[in-house]
Amino acid sequence: RGWTDGLPIVPPTRERVEKMLEYARGEPGEVVAAIPPKQCEATMEKLAVNAVMAGCLPSYFPVVVTAMEALKAEEFNLYGIQTTTHVASPLILVNGPMAGELDINAGYNVFGQGWMANATIGRAVRLALFNIGGASPGVLDRATFGHPGKYSYCIAENEEANPWEPLHVERGHAPETSTVTVIGAEAPHNINDHVSTTAEGILITAAFTMCGMGTNSSYLMSEAMLVLGPEHTEIIAAEGWSKNDVKRFIFETARHPRGRLKKGGMWGMFDWPEEYNVDDDDMMLPILRKPEDLMVIVAGGSGRHSVFVPTFGITRSVTRPIALGDGNPAFSVEDFRRH
Repeated sequence: RGWTDGLPIVPPTRERVEKMLEYARGEPGEVVAAIPPKQCEATMEKLAVNAVMAGCLPSYFPVVVTAMEALKAEEFNLYGIQTTTHVASPLILVNGPMAGELDINAGYNVFGQGWMANATIGRAVRLALFNIGGASPGVLDRATFGHPGKYSYCIAENEEANPWEPLHVERGHAPETSTVTVIGAEAPHNINDHVSTTAEGILITAAFTMCGMGTNSSYLMSEAMLVLGPEHTEIIAAEGWSKNDVKRFIFETARHPRGRLKKGGMWGMFDWPEEYNVDDDDMMLPILRKPEDLMVIVAGGSGRHSVFVPTFGITRSVTRPIALGDGNPAFSVEDFRRH
C-alpha cells in the first residue's frame, strides 16, 4: 500500500498508539508540523502511529516529536531536502542526559546497525516524512541516489569522550538539558589516519578529505560536520587545541583554488560572497563561509578514524530542547525496557 520504507512494521493498534501518546506533551490532535512536499499536517497521533510502525518504545516519542519540530524551521529547508535530486536526508543528533537514559548509541558503530533506539527513532521520523509528507521515491522525492540514512539516521554525541563543550552546550543549552539537532546530511565519509601523532597531522588529513569537488559545500560555503573519533580527539586535545582551534584550522586549510572549481561541479550556479568574487584563478576558496559553520562533535569507538558529514548546502542545522511536559511519565531505563 505504499505505507512503509519496504521493511516490515509493527501494526499501529489503538492500544499501542495510546501508549505512545502517554509520552506526548500535547493532545492527540495537536499539529506539530506541516510536512512538505504535500504539506499534510503531522498531528501527535499521526506521529505516534508512525513511531509505533517504526518499532519505537513509548519513551522515545519525545525525541521524535522534537525532531519534527526542528525540521519545520524555515532555515532547515525541509521542502528542499524532501524533493531534491541530492542524496541528503535529515540526521538526528541527540545530546544531553536523555541520550544515555534512552540508550542511544554514541560509541562503536555509531552510524551502523544494532541499536534499537537509534534505528527506531530515525526510522519513525523517516516514516513520517514519507507517509505524512508524501516524499515517495521517484514521485515527489526525486533523489538520484539517496543513501541508507533514508531508512534511519540517528546518533548521539559521545560526551564522555569529549574534552570540549558538546554541541548543545556550544549552542547555549545547559549540560543537563537534552536536545535534538537536525542536519540535512549526506552519508558519513570515513577519515582514516593511523599515522599522524599530532593534531595538525590529523586535521590536515581531515581537511583534504572534506574539500572534494563533488560536495555541495565546495560551491555553497555552507555548513559541514566533522565527527572526531575518541582517539583522534585525545591526540588533538592533548596538544591544547580547543574546538574553535579545530574549526579555524579546517576553515583555513580545506580550500580549493578558484581555477580548479571552475572545471566542473556546480560552478556558476550560485553567487560567491563579495570578497571571493574576483577573477583570480589562484585564489583559495574555503568550503565554509566562516569557521563557526563547521559542527565538530565527538562520537564513535576506539580506532584512529573520524568522519566527515557533508550537508545539502541550502540548509542550516537546527537544535531544539526536548520538552516532556507536566503529564509525561518519568524517564528511566527500567521503565522503557519494561514497556
